[in-house]
Amino acid sequence: MKQNITLSIEKDIIKKGKVVAARRDTSISKMLADLLKGMVENDERYEAAKRSALQQLKKGIRLGGNITWKREDLYER
Repeated sequence: MKQNITLSIEKDIIKKGKVVAARRDTSISKMLADLLKGMVENDERYEAAKRSALQQLKKGIRLGGNITWKREDLYER
């Protein structure tokens, strides 16, 4: 479902935006909608990656190797 919004933008930016939109064979409204959609999608991907990274940090990462020594072997007391 689409919904209209009202924006306050400087007149010179609107004028230049219309030129850019015409070159791209689109409208200012479509350009702004696509920009906002991209920003929301990027934020959602970032949050998903952040959740995944935090989950992996909590789980820990096995780097391999075996401990074949005892602490007492390394340090004399």
